[in-house]
Amino acid sequence: MTASGVRNRPIALAIFLIVTGLVGLWASFQLMVEKIHTLENPGDALSCDFSIIVQCAKNLDSAQGAVFGFPNPIIGLVGFMAPVVVGAAILAGARFNSWFWVTFNIGIAGAFALVLWLAYQSIFNLFTLCPWCMVVWSVTIPMFWAVTLRNLKVGAIPAPRSLRKAASAAYSWVPVIALVGYIIIAVIAQVRLDVLSYL
Repeated sequence: MTASGVRNRPIALAIFLIVTGLVGLWASFQLMVEKIHTLENPGDALSCDFSIIVQCAKNLDSAQGAVFGFPNPIIGLVGFMAPVVVGAAILAGARFNSWFWVTFNIGIAGAFALVLWLAYQSIFNLFTLCPWCMVVWSVTIPMFWAVTLRNLKVGAIPAPRSLRKAASAAYSWVPVIALVGYIIIAVIAQVRLDVLSYL
């Protein structure tokens, strides 16, 4: 591998995918452990239940906690393996065709949409904030923006030149974009649930 070949690989993105994927896996694992606990010990308080607002139990026991007929943490345990594997493959020297990046992006976009829907359900219908769920949200949001903007920037996703240029400029601002997303969710949750008064 030449020095230029190494430079052309998205090393920073690869490391980011591995780290966020592992964090997502860990949060999903913790949620699965808590779900098993609720099945074995119905009615028991969970280790992630801190108040009537900040808790996991209500989310895990709800219909929204099993969107596809099985516990949502299983989706995370399977899904978060993908960014870890992709990131590790890039570090090992793999190069993926555009169709692969588009497919990967579609998967992450699906995760992003699910996270937004679950955040809405949690705040407006369940009236709770699940700590481990929020960890999943916190890694999925920047992962979506990082992969989408990267794919637009390099042309993996066909787009007009102006959009590619905008994506290229925005790519370095992914942390700020994610932070804005966190703040929006936090403000909505505070206005709707008055979270601070329950901490």
